[in-house]
Amino acid sequence: MTGSTDVDIDATDHLLKTTRAVRRRLDLERPVEREVLLECVSIAQQAPTGSNQQGWSFVIVTDAEKRRRIAELYRDGVGEMFTTMAAEAKKLGDDTTARIYSDADYLADILDRIPAHVIPCIQGRIPESTDPFAGPITTSMFGSILPAAWSFQLALRSRGLGSAWTTAHLMREREVADLLGIPDDVTQAALFPVAYYTGETFSPAKRPPPQTITHWDGWSG
Repeated sequence: MTGSTDVDIDATDHLLKTTRAVRRRLDLERPVEREVLLECVSIAQQAPTGSNQQGWSFVIVTDAEKRRRIAELYRDGVGEMFTTMAAEAKKLGDDTTARIYSDADYLADILDRIPAHVIPCIQGRIPESTDPFAGPITTSMFGSILPAAWSFQLALRSRGLGSAWTTAHLMREREVADLLGIPDDVTQAALFPVAYYTGETFSPAKRPPPQTITHWDGWSG
């Protein structure tokens, strides 16, 4: 039994359950309109942030040469990692995981052709690990940008756009920051390749029952 709400629960649940990582079903020829991307950023701005600081920024890259360079850095960072992990998963009989890594490898190959790269950022940098406050500060920083980034992806999905949450470019974060003029005191959280998706349907992923991951009144409950 639910309380009174002005939200369409079925539509909301469908959006939440079918916003998938899209790597292969991306339209590489159709441009993504600036106005649509700004609408999605506007929705992301409604996400909660630590201490209401709202230190988010979204760097959107549509310039072909900059996308090409980001893709080079991305591929340089991952090397043969995805190919190796796909082969290992296949050897273990885990076809689903093997397919995911294969798709990730494919995404790396076509990254420069994807019309928009979106990099969600947050003001601040992670302190040195010897700092006793490093853990809480790190949690607060990413707790402030990740809800906005996920809201952005949900907004994309509702408008017929696909994306995948990637972080491999962070192995070359400094070079990407230099390329895009991102200040030294700003942290990049992810890279979303964004394009209109092809096809019509996405299905919920298979997950274990919620009871298997829920603990009542303590870990043992």
